[in-house]
Amino acid sequence: MNTRDTFYITTPIYYVNDVPHIGHAYTTVAADVLARYWRLRGREVFFLTGLDEHGQKVQQAAAKAGIDPQAHCDRLAPQFTNLWQRLNISNDAFIRTTDKQHQVVVQRYLQQLYDKQLIYKADYTGWYCTYDERFWTEKDVVGGLCPDCKRPIERLSEHNYFFKMGQYQERLIDHIRTHEDFIRPASRRNEVLGFLQTQKLGDLSISRPKSRLSWGIELPFDENYVTYVWFDALVNYISALEYLPNEKPAGLGYWPANVHLVGKDILTTHAVYWSTMLMALADTTEEDEKRAYFALPKTIFAHGWWTVDGEKMSKSRGNVVDPNAMVDQFDADAFRYFLLREVPFGQDGDFSRSTMVTTINSALANGIGNLLSRTLTMIERSCAGTIPDRGPAVLPELEQRIEDLARQLPARIEAGYNGLLFRDILLMIEELNSACDEYIDKSAPWKLAKQPEAQPQLHTVLNTSARALRLLAILLYPFMPQAAQQMIHQLGLPLDLSKPISTNVGDWDTPIAGSRIQKGVALFPRILLAEPGEYKLTGGDARIYKAKGGRPVSEPTTPSLATTTPPQIATPAPAAAPTAAQPAQITIDDFMKVQLKAAKVLAAERVPKSEKLLKLQVSLGSEQRQIVAGIGKKYEPDTLVGKTIVIVANLKPAKLMGIESQGMVLAAGDSEVRGLATFIEDVEPGTKVK
Repeated sequence: MNTRDTFYITTPIYYVNDVPHIGHAYTTVAADVLARYWRLRGREVFFLTGLDEHGQKVQQAAAKAGIDPQAHCDRLAPQFTNLWQRLNISNDAFIRTTDKQHQVVVQRYLQQLYDKQLIYKADYTGWYCTYDERFWTEKDVVGGLCPDCKRPIERLSEHNYFFKMGQYQERLIDHIRTHEDFIRPASRRNEVLGFLQTQKLGDLSISRPKSRLSWGIELPFDENYVTYVWFDALVNYISALEYLPNEKPAGLGYWPANVHLVGKDILTTHAVYWSTMLMALADTTEEDEKRAYFALPKTIFAHGWWTVDGEKMSKSRGNVVDPNAMVDQFDADAFRYFLLREVPFGQDGDFSRSTMVTTINSALANGIGNLLSRTLTMIERSCAGTIPDRGPAVLPELEQRIEDLARQLPARIEAGYNGLLFRDILLMIEELNSACDEYIDKSAPWKLAKQPEAQPQLHTVLNTSARALRLLAILLYPFMPQAAQQMIHQLGLPLDLSKPISTNVGDWDTPIAGSRIQKGVALFPRILLAEPGEYKLTGGDARIYKAKGGRPVSEPTTPSLATTTPPQIATPAPAAAPTAAQPAQITIDDFMKVQLKAAKVLAAERVPKSEKLLKLQVSLGSEQRQIVAGIGKKYEPDTLVGKTIVIVANLKPAKLMGIESQGMVLAAGDSEVRGLATFIEDVEPGTKVK
């Protein structure tokens, strides 16, 4: 009996012939988030993924390429291992079914079942799908096509070996009924139960004659046959524990698996084939300790499929989402965040780049990234770069709300992990972030900084925000490991999130004052629409991306002071100026296209080598922007901080002196600036100007 506090998480082993797509990434990222969270909480985690490398399709593809099947697999395997590195997947092991050790375990279990007469030989005639490598009954076939892949099938008659799967039907039904978490979500559990309760479960063909298929694991009791690919593949979940844990303690101590993550298309093979195989293997021994090695997994969780812009993914449509392109275009952490933020885990989801851009900008660039930037900028300017201690309350109700959220979050989020509610977890994190944004906007620390008597209140605001950011980084780590660790680094905290942390580190009361911040680059650059169908990352990366290609259409450029606006995002040339006697007229519709908003100046500095240009950081309430304005001859930068000005908020971004400007400041004057457009009364940042 396993007494260690272990957590064993698996993905399916992916078919080596496949090209990695969003579905592979989705399952593997979800497994990685679970693994990282439970490691952080101090559990002994084993995270397994890998490749299924046997079967007829591999044999045929290798023959077509004129190479040995093993060489074919060796050539294809890196496309998965390289992608997992790029996506920061922290798997403890990577199994390949061509591993010699795996084949030994499969043959051992086949022999055990055969010796107990749970495998027998018989003649069989049925409809066979080469693509899915499985037989179908007469009632399953419609119009001569495979009911699964819709490809033509052929009628085969041959001798094969069969596993007595049917005799475990009632035992499996009873297990599903008495273990509510065994198959999740509940809708999938009901599907499997419905299937088992309405039709007789037949026996499973677990061999293929070498005369038809030679690329597989040879049956230990008949050299003329190889093992059916699914029997071979499913055993990986146990075989891996015998030879892959390396530095970890005895591998079988991790069994039973806490979670098998699978796509809904392979739920039956896991919930029925695998479960009955384990039941049968347990029946091959009388020793309780050995029977425990074959206990059923605690949870088999079947997630949904991804469509693309409302259509099913397919090579013929050319709409298969390439995860490598997503990492190139949007960054691994942002892609990971979107995958688990977009839809409730277990349901089908629809992928579109425009939705991804919106999510990244709203939740990351304008949310967490903005909060980090605003807080660190104020600490740098007002507290000599050191996180201050708390002073008196500034906004007691908001401060209490933030504290209540922060104290409740760890427990709420752990419940979310137990339920695999990834989207709910991220929404909880965003809730704390939003409360902090509201707190900063209403407490206006830039105003407090200008009042010597208000320094204690300023310290309260900055300490509260910094503590919230520390907690946000810890909670975000499983989803965005690199960004979260960078947040911790910028906050100046000596915390390694890749290692277990003590429970009190996540407490709201954990001291943070006195830490020296190390402000760095923006963690989540905003993504701007450059031209129709193209996206651009801000923050010094001048690559432009096609919406349907995913690859850069221009090479990264290093901004310099001499850089002018790139042609891809060039501002249209202005029309010829009207004469003074005949001013150009516009309609109300023309005017309504211009979006004017109130903006609070958070920081200002001169642009090097320019007498005229100032670089402003402004708040629009829900987001922060950078604007380059030609007002440097009229104003010193420090005099602008805290002012509420008017900007054109929907102007196409452009570069001035190599610095991106995301809007335009309104000012009065002809040849020289006479004054800025501002307000008599206090106006909240982001308010529309009419």
